[in-house]
Amino acid sequence: MPRQDRQRTSSGTRAAIAAAAARLMAEDGITDFHHAKRKAARQLGLPEHTAFPDNAEVEAELRAYRSLYQAEDHEAVLHALRQSALDLLDLLAAFNPYLTGSVLDGTAGEHSTIDILLFADSAKEVEIFLLNRGVDVAHATPRNDKVEAVLRIETDTVDAELIVLSPAMERVVMKHRDGRPRERVKTPELRLLLKE
Repeated sequence: MPRQDRQRTSSGTRAAIAAAAARLMAEDGITDFHHAKRKAARQLGLPEHTAFPDNAEVEAELRAYRSLYQAEDHEAVLHALRQSALDLLDLLAAFNPYLTGSVLDGTAGEHSTIDILLFADSAKEVEIFLLNRGVDVAHATPRNDKVEAVLRIETDTVDAELIVLSPAMERVVMKHRDGRPRERVKTPELRLLLKE
């Protein structure tokens, strides 16, 4: 097969996996990109060594899917999630909170989690703060060694993951696995987003 045809086939396969993964994320509530891509490839009958699309490609397909098939419902769900996130940012103001992840970028659905970055001297400090306010806290596994702890709490909409980092990390630009900068906003920007 000529090289040009292989590249065309490869990009077509990547697009098919991205579209199928986005559908799985939107309909089945899968939140892990890699898991969605693997399951999509299996459903499409592709071999295990198939090149997967990156997360940005799946996010683009997820946005397109939600706007096409879930527009009205998704808007209401996203607004409720962002309102819950704002309440958490207000509650956790002492820890310089930022909203990040799918609730911010607009790809979140009813099965998503609210991801909030906190900057504190210790995770114990955050945990005690929450327990003193009657908020039950569970621990989740941190995704990398820069994260001190991930605290999982319930909100009125979905669970939230509070990602606790040292104060020195607040100035560091965090990136997605594919190298794109990870967006994050503080309370004033989220308030403006909710008014749109």
